Amino acid sequence: MTRPPPPLRRARLAVLAVFFINGFALGGWFVRIPAVQERLGLGEGLLGVALLGTAVGALTAMTAVGGLISRFGSRPVVGVSAVLLAASLLPLALAPNLPVLVAALVLVGVGNGALDVSMNAHAVTVEERYGRRVMSTFHAAFSFGALAGSVLGGLVAAAGVGVLPHFLAVSLLATLATVPAYLALLPSGADAAEGGAPAFARPTRALLGLGVISFCVLLGEGAMSDWSAVYLDNDLETGPGFAAAGYAAFSLAMALGRLFGDGLAERFGPARLVRLCGAVAALGLGAALAIGNPALALVGFACAGAGFSVVFPLALSAAGGAEDVATGPALAAVATAGYTGFLIGPPAIGFVAEIAGLGAALYLVVGLSTAVFLLGGAVRPKSGKKE
Repeated sequence: MTRPPPPLRRARLAVLAVFFINGFALGGWFVRIPAVQERLGLGEGLLGVALLGTAVGALTAMTAVGGLISRFGSRPVVGVSAVLLAASLLPLALAPNLPVLVAALVLVGVGNGALDVSMNAHAVTVEERYGRRVMSTFHAAFSFGALAGSVLGGLVAAAGVGVLPHFLAVSLLATLATVPAYLALLPSGADAAEGGAPAFARPTRALLGLGVISFCVLLGEGAMSDWSAVYLDNDLETGPGFAAAGYAAFSLAMALGRLFGDGLAERFGPARLVRLCGAVAALGLGAALAIGNPALALVGFACAGAGFSVVFPLALSAAGGAEDVATGPALAAVATAGYTGFLIGPPAIGFVAEIAGLGAALYLVVGLSTAVFLLGGAVRPKSGKKE
């Protein structure tokens, strides 16, 4: 295979960096949720209400981002949204009450939603120019970033460092790292719509299946991100340091799965791999929740991470190869369906937890993992494109 030209190799490294930065910023927030919850005296139901702010902000941003990418390309959207996400962490640490926290989370949602769609759009363009599967490694970078952010967050939480100095450091590091990554991305015209291509994809049967499976797996991922530390700290009474290990275990397993995901997809085929992943997540997490032991909970969260790891990257690659639909709009449709699940998952878990307890609410993730197993056939190899 011909070695890609240097600008394309640099662009691939830049996309890896952007995914890592996104994960690093969010990982820091996820493990400090219990601290913010305790400082404001919020129950799980009110915390779920606050987390809806993230969903509102992200879905609002996603509505506009598709058109912006079609017109200007993904590169400028990546740059602006990455800086916005980094800056949006600071109001979370300063919020004095629930309404201000909700507003702060709306801002986080805007930055994260815009960055998620735009960086995946750029990743699809890079993958197509490479002519082989590389999407899973981009998502591995996100998971390693989230792992790094959560480990750092756990260490500073255990050391008694406040949320504000922690988030100041994370914001500064993320902003500084964004600058060289942005400069190495492909030109803005690389994925801008040609000839007035629509910003939105028409709903086809193939895209519907990919959207549903993405919704299921990212809803489960969002639930793990926001509630794993709370479950360990509050339900299993582990303390904040150990509680941070829950999301770290989830992120590590997801990162390792994504690191080898492209090769596994070539060996087993996308549909078979997705079914296997759904089974691992459902069985591992379900057993851990039933037992209720802290150490086994870490194993269960790791099973969920491994099970969720490659499903969404494979769905995005399949969307990029969908017939009769432009790559950009098809990607936006599937990504929006997936991130809708990611964003509504945490508040949904919170509402159920208020009624039945958090341990019972997390069985929703087990059910969604089972759905991923059943719907695995929706993820098929690219049609008419190189694998």
